[in-house]
Parts: sequence; C-alpha cells; structure tokens
Amino acid sequence: MNNFNYTKAQNVEEAISLIRATEGSQFVAGGTNLIDLLKYNITQVDALVDVNHIAGYHTIEENQENGLRLGALVTNADTAYHPLIEERYPVLSKAILAGASAQIRNMATNGGNLLQRTRCYYFYDVHTPCNKREPGSGCSAIKGYNRIMAIMGTSESCIAVFPSDMCVALAALDAVVHISGPEGERSLAFADFHRLPGDTPYLDNNLEYGEIITSIDLPAKGFSTNYSYLKLRDRSSYAFALVSVATGLELEGDLIKVARIALGGLAHKPWRVKEAEDFLRDKTPTVENFAVAADIILQGAKVYQYNSFKVELAKRAIIRNGIMALHPESQLPGAQPSA
Repeated sequence: MNNFNYTKAQNVEEAISLIRATEGSQFVAGGTNLIDLLKYNITQVDALVDVNHIAGYHTIEENQENGLRLGALVTNADTAYHPLIEERYPVLSKAILAGASAQIRNMATNGGNLLQRTRCYYFYDVHTPCNKREPGSGCSAIKGYNRIMAIMGTSESCIAVFPSDMCVALAALDAVVHISGPEGERSLAFADFHRLPGDTPYLDNNLEYGEIITSIDLPAKGFSTNYSYLKLRDRSSYAFALVSVATGLELEGDLIKVARIALGGLAHKPWRVKEAEDFLRDKTPTVENFAVAADIILQGAKVYQYNSFKVELAKRAIIRNGIMALHPESQLPGAQPSA
C-alpha cells in the first residue's frame, strides 16, 4: 500500500474542494471495498478525504414524493433494519441482508455500496491483463476462467459483473441518486447511474470527478405486499451472486398491474428489461408467463466457455422469484415456495 495524505471533511463543499486540490485523491466512508483495492495495489491514491463527519447524510426520512430518502452515509445495516424500510421496501431490506457479512454491513455505507468495484478474479490479479485496471491491456476473462462473468451487455473489452445486492433492489424500485459536485447538485435515475463496459470498462458509473453521492430517493411504490429477493451463489453465505433477482409485483385481483424485475450477477450493472415488465402487465402471475418474461430478459445473452449455465439458471431464478413474490412468507427460513 502506498503512502497517502488523510483529511476529514466537515461539509460537502469542503470535501469537494479537498478532492479537487489533490490529483489522485478519493473519498472514503466505510472503506470496505476501497481498502481492499489499496491493499492489493489495484488503486493508488495520493490523498483520502474522509466524509464520515459530514452532517445531514446519516438519516432515513420521508421525501417529497411520499417515498423515503436514504442518506448516503447511513450504513447498510441501519438501512436494512430500519422499520420503514422493512415495512415499505422489504425487497431492499432482503437484498442488503443477502450481501456480505454483518461486520461489513455495519461499516459499509449506502453511497459506497453504489460505488463498489467488480470482484472479477483478473481485476484483482495485477499480474494479468485487465482493461478495467489498465485500459488497453486486454480482458483475461474472455478466454480465461469466466464462470462468474457476465452474459448480458458485455463488450470485447470487458465481461466483468457488478457485485452489489443492494443495487439490484434499488434498480427494481426505480430509485433516484442525488449528487453534489463542483458544478452544483444533480440527480440521476438509478438506471442511468451505472454503465455498461463498452470501450471504457474502467468507468463503472456516470459520476464526474469530484462528485459525491449525498442521498438516494425511493419512490412511494415499494411493493410491500408482493416482493421477493433471490440470490443464487456457490455457498450459502459470504459469496457474491452467480444470479440474483429482485421482483416487485402490484396485483389487482388475479392480474399483474405493475411488475419490476432486476437481476444481478449477469452484467456490468443491475439488469432490467422494460419490455419483459410490460409483457407481464394484465397477465396472470403464472410459471408460463414468468417464463416468457425471462426469455425476453435474456434475449441476446452471450455466453463464454464456463458460464453458459447462467442462462438457464437465470431463467429458473426469474420464474421462481416471481412465484415467491406472490407469497412473501415463503422467504422465511425453512419455508418452501408455493408451486
């Protein structure tokens, strides 16, 4: 790990000013991903600007749209267990609790969760080519051991996946990210926050240099009655998703009036396909209809030597999660999903 300067910012304006004052500086909050990147010499910094002491971003409160505003500095644990999140946005609570360990969730912040980087083997191995780490060097995963890699939205430059569970639920909920920077404040729809790799896989998101996430807005619609989060992984805990699915349904009688389906473990960003959600509108929530929606979502999947199983795994996960969303009680430990 290289030497660096460390400064505590007392407000957003000071934090932005400190970042701009030193080239190669970064913000740090929980540090649960950044410290790993520093230790493995994947990221080098000349200065860290600690934002933990900035007031006003450690709370969860009502927003103007009758939803909730999540402060960027609220920890993942406090978000998952917040009574209003559990009551009104249970799919978000479930997704957060499916990720990492309790110790990490106690440190990791909401803003930092959006900014975490891929866990691709080759990204972490500084002795192998990786376009995310060293632009123009190549992508070792394409012809390497690519079992955990992406099958949607890939490019010839990168097939890494985005690792967050929380962000899959935020994508399904149509969250909005609020940002402050040198040019003032702006907001981004969650779908526009993260990027596909294209020719610039080293750019994970659409933040400009010097910008900082201040909060995340959840809309009024939280799918508190019919929801499910399903994470399929190699072991039951402390593992990133091979495939994950966040599903929210709004039912009217026997028909689906609103459907949201977002997937993790498949792409460089949480993956949603509006056409599949539109197909489900005014349909009955059956295995057959969820299967058609899954086919729409997975259309155009590109598989590699070791990850072709992800197509069928994702389809089954989408179907199963749709059925589980009809009976959220099926997600309790030991319960079996209804057929």
